[in-house]
Amino acid sequence: MPDSQPRRPDDNAPDSADAATTDPAPALVLTGARLTDGRAVDVRLSGSRIEAVGTAGSLASRGPRIDLRGYLLLPAPAEPHAHSDTALTADSTGPDGPGPASHRAEDIQRRATEAALLQLGHGATSLRAHVRIGDVQGLAALEAVLQTRRALRGLADLTAVAVPRLLTGVAGADNLAMLSDAVKMGAAVVGGCPDLDPDPTGYTAAVLEVAAEHGCPVDLHTDGDDPTRLARLAAMAGGLRPGVTLGPCAGLAHLPLETATRAADQLAAAGITVVCLPQGGCAGSERRTTVPVRLLRSAGVRVAAGSGALRDTANPVGRGDPLEAAYLLASQHGLRAEHAYAMVSTTARAALGLPDVRVEAGFPAELLAVRGERLSAVLSLAYSRIVIHRGRVVARTSAVREYCDSDSDTGPDLPRQGRPDPGAGPKS
Repeated sequence: MPDSQPRRPDDNAPDSADAATTDPAPALVLTGARLTDGRAVDVRLSGSRIEAVGTAGSLASRGPRIDLRGYLLLPAPAEPHAHSDTALTADSTGPDGPGPASHRAEDIQRRATEAALLQLGHGATSLRAHVRIGDVQGLAALEAVLQTRRALRGLADLTAVAVPRLLTGVAGADNLAMLSDAVKMGAAVVGGCPDLDPDPTGYTAAVLEVAAEHGCPVDLHTDGDDPTRLARLAAMAGGLRPGVTLGPCAGLAHLPLETATRAADQLAAAGITVVCLPQGGCAGSERRTTVPVRLLRSAGVRVAAGSGALRDTANPVGRGDPLEAAYLLASQHGLRAEHAYAMVSTTARAALGLPDVRVEAGFPAELLAVRGERLSAVLSLAYSRIVIHRGRVVARTSAVREYCDSDSDTGPDLPRQGRPDPGAGPKS
């Protein structure tokens, strides 16, 4: 008998209309997967949800099956802070580069699509992309990213954040009008960087007003190094629905402990989510440090982790890998592996307004299978991965490590990484 029976949690995920237009995937059974609690299970997927979970070998199906013996099965990560319009442009700069990256819509779309597929291959089935609007480019970059969103339908869910540079005074008047146009065009989130505007408070007020008018979430860039400005922002944003996200807030790490603690309490009271960037900064941040994660968490702030820049001028070697972000949170910030992974999966999904995912019947079939038996090992060596979005496999990465044979009969019996023997029974 299955260990869990179907249930229907509330699903207020964005892009539900897209889900309705996507043909349901055929029933799929994942066999012999290991869960983080040590159980070996079979998981049956039907449509976009988990239909049943049972002990290994207990679920029969006439449909396709995937042998996941040797894999750890996890809720899929989400990417809460990407920069799709500038991704993969680092090679165009420098003394040997061909020159500035092309701003043509088709080139931005190509790079944004390639970046999203790279992140999907790492496991991120939902992404939030911050896209610059205004100035010379107007809404061209946003339109390109929205085209990417449509091209990825069925593979991954991409949400665009409209990010104007200035919003106050005469210089910001056109951008303010364009911000409303961006939402009407398809940007689902209103963002920006108040720190770069001559009037940060006025900028924040303008963003919040547009968001309230259209019923959109808010996602702002800030270093968080000015406690007075941060307190004012928290007071202005407190209680806004559907919610406010800030990031990367790395400047909090440079404030005196007492000041940072007070700021954390203010963010928690306002219900603001903070997205940190353990792998590096982004174009909206000048600091390479990471927000004091444990301080914020202890104050009750919801903290998620994103990738930030992906091989652009802000971070020429960015990987866009959620598991690397979790690894850095565990290795450099002292978080337990399960808490670190939750920041790129469960908490990241909550920051994006997505429903919770658990490997239980009734939950969304958004899953990541990684070769390994324990979460700590997976965060260290996450090579082979199988990504499942809406109940079907959308990406697979296979890695095989072999060691050379020894000429000596007394040589060491070196291990080889490969697929388990198909005839062998599931691991216990």
